[in-house]
Amino acid sequence: MNYELIPEHMQEGVKRYLEEGIMPGDFLQAVLENNLVKAFDRADTINRECMFGWAKFLYNEMPGNSWGSPEKVRAYILKVSAK
Repeated sequence: MNYELIPEHMQEGVKRYLEEGIMPGDFLQAVLENNLVKAFDRADTINRECMFGWAKFLYNEMPGNSWGSPEKVRAYILKVSAK
């Protein structure tokens, strides 16, 4: 997985979400839920500048069942945390 597409300070949160099913903070949750307006609203300066990288990361790196809507995020968390 190419974590270099996203800011370094966000990489551990993404790993915790993917590997342990831990709900991320407000910004990352908005990104995962595909809520562009909320993501921009909650982004820090670095993440705001890296939105294209976030889009590439989601599309090319993240499992398709782990992002895209609030329902997909909740289902993914339930699946991973049940392991």
